[in-house]
Amino acid sequence: MKVITVVTAACLAFASCSEAFTPNSAPSSHVASVNRATLLNLRNGGERASTSLSNSADSDATSSPPPSRIESLVANAKSLLPFGERKTSEEGDSVTIQSLAAGLAVSLAMIPEAVAFSFVAGVNPLVGLWTTVILGFVAASFGGRAGICSSASGAVSVVIAALCASHGPVYLSGCAVLAGLIQIAAGFLRLGKFIRLVPHPVMLGFVNGLAVVMTNSQLIHFKDASTGAFFSLFQKEGAAMYGVTALTMALVKLLPKISFLKSVPPSLGAVALATTVSRIFSLPVKTLADIAGAETFRGGLAVLPKIALPSLPYLTQPVETLRIILPFAITMAAVGSIESLLTMQLLDGIADDGKRGSTRKECIGQGLGNVASGLTGGIGGCALLGQSIINVQSGGGKSRLSGMSMAVFLALGIVSAAPLLGTVPIATLVGVMLLVCQSTFSWSSLRLIGRIPKLDLFVIALVSAITVYEDLAKAVVAGIITSALGFAWQQSTSIIARESSIPAPVKGGDKTWKSYNLSGPLFFGSTSQFSRIFNVKSDPSNVVIDFTNSRVLDHSALEAINNVAERYGEAGKTVHLRHLSSDCAQLLGRLFGDAKPYKVVESDPDRDPVYGVAEESEVYGDIPLPNVGKN
Repeated sequence: MKVITVVTAACLAFASCSEAFTPNSAPSSHVASVNRATLLNLRNGGERASTSLSNSADSDATSSPPPSRIESLVANAKSLLPFGERKTSEEGDSVTIQSLAAGLAVSLAMIPEAVAFSFVAGVNPLVGLWTTVILGFVAASFGGRAGICSSASGAVSVVIAALCASHGPVYLSGCAVLAGLIQIAAGFLRLGKFIRLVPHPVMLGFVNGLAVVMTNSQLIHFKDASTGAFFSLFQKEGAAMYGVTALTMALVKLLPKISFLKSVPPSLGAVALATTVSRIFSLPVKTLADIAGAETFRGGLAVLPKIALPSLPYLTQPVETLRIILPFAITMAAVGSIESLLTMQLLDGIADDGKRGSTRKECIGQGLGNVASGLTGGIGGCALLGQSIINVQSGGGKSRLSGMSMAVFLALGIVSAAPLLGTVPIATLVGVMLLVCQSTFSWSSLRLIGRIPKLDLFVIALVSAITVYEDLAKAVVAGIITSALGFAWQQSTSIIARESSIPAPVKGGDKTWKSYNLSGPLFFGSTSQFSRIFNVKSDPSNVVIDFTNSRVLDHSALEAINNVAERYGEAGKTVHLRHLSSDCAQLLGRLFGDAKPYKVVESDPDRDPVYGVAEESEVYGDIPLPNVGKN
């Protein structure tokens, strides 16, 4: 599984995709059209201008590739394929046959991870397998795009493991149902688009903390159940446990290098070979049947899950039940949605079929899958990146049938091959999970020490620590807030002014005026710095504030400009505001009045910048768009 750089860098893909899609050398009429569309978009929440903006961008799309295409991780996602790019279809091939073959391959790759994640969550392995079947089928049917494969996952398992440890497994299925309902609501509210707000340092801390938590959950298998101490290498049980684990990890790395075994999923092949070796030499290792009981792996139709409401006291104690599962459900929904949306965005670039996945549908699909999983006694999960890449590379990226067939093939395997599955040693699955942990941790982040801003390093460490000691959702929220506050602080201190004396443009009065040429953004965070720039008492009677190199971004900025003008007015002096956008100038007049002799807004349509202010559309009212060219 290549959960590595893929997951940690995926935020960059969102940032790149959100960049303007305008070519470097666009005609002036095109720029004007985009400017007008952008202003209208700002005033109306992005709905009215989307068509105009996309059409104007499409008209010049063939002139030169936009920078966002070059820098986007989604556009270059094929470089993440583990075995390189290969053709997934040829003339005459059936999409149905390709999808079924891909589904079969992925179903085999799902087994070790699903069972291992079950132990992370602290539930019976069959629970994780049936969760993969139900969730995988439903999410593939209703998700954001073809090719995504969903299962019980490490990120979600870590969350529900805490619920299982504190309140028992009885609440797990109810938590999955509630998490699914939250994801469905998020989909209908179109909250998936906010994934782009997750900064890159937050993602680095997220995956690093997740790797540490998952590693800690595996260490229990190396301990003696009676004493709680780690096995010694000189004990038979210890030597067998450490040896089979190491053998599995080595095989996962070696099997892809053997030419005739490249088509076999490495984790599945390693588990099969290590299991064979342990049985041949009769090694004293615990198996799945030893842990979960032989009855669990009896196979046949008796192991099929039953559809029923979670056995919770939601009728007799609804408030108490909700108090227990709601925090975990919110965390599970958030973590699952983040991982699924990142996977979907990367598959957009890997599939290269000209289609873009829907964040709304993906949230709804994952939610429906988790609800169905909970109603059949499952634990819930999310999309898995590694298996999804295998699916697309095997030809399953063209049809939803691939993900659905994966679930069907896995279900058939559980019913017919469960007794064989019970003979798998725990050590083999621990070896697979330790490699997953190793690949999940972003080792490149350690090389960033001393090379990136201290704030980013702090965010990485903060998110990692909260992930380990609290949970993933709190860590992501804390990281986003810290990054946002840090960015706002940096921007708030960047506004400066170059002072100069200029000849008075009119005769009479002062021969020279004082000019403040501003640079930097003016918004709620920089208003205090802006107010301290001016020396009202010592300035001459006429002062010019030049906004050529500054931008007025929000209502707080408008308030700050008006306050400075009133300070000069109280001192009997006049402020001349130059090179504001027409929107900004008209909003100042509408909000604070035009008839003020001490505040003069000088308009220069040929040189004034064109941009909007983040203000409520009701405040804009009938203020017309600036005349910057044809629309």
